[in-house]
Amino acid sequence: MIAYCGLDCSKCYGYLATQANDDKQIAEVAIKWSAQFHSDVKPEHVICDGCKADGRKSFHCATLCKIRKCCIDKQYDTCIVCNSFACSDLKFVLDNAPEAKENLDKLKR
Repeated sequence: MIAYCGLDCSKCYGYLATQANDDKQIAEVAIKWSAQFHSDVKPEHVICDGCKADGRKSFHCATLCKIRKCCIDKQYDTCIVCNSFACSDLKFVLDNAPEAKENLDKLKR
């Protein structure tokens, strides 16, 4: 399941823990993300069914992700179709997760 930005939701720790319905794993992801992102991530912030799927969204995907909001507003399936590809918000993702660019390139073909 490729997100708007090209990340693969099915490889996300939050998504995997949510789909496993494993409270301990969800709590561990919250601790990991709190340290990684220097913020207070609570277990309920981790729960996610994928950014494009119906259902639950992580706190980041639901409220903070500018890329998700932009694609929804423009009715784009991913950023690869946008005339502003790659905007500064997406460039940050692509610089830190090269697999996202590979996924978007595959979708473009």
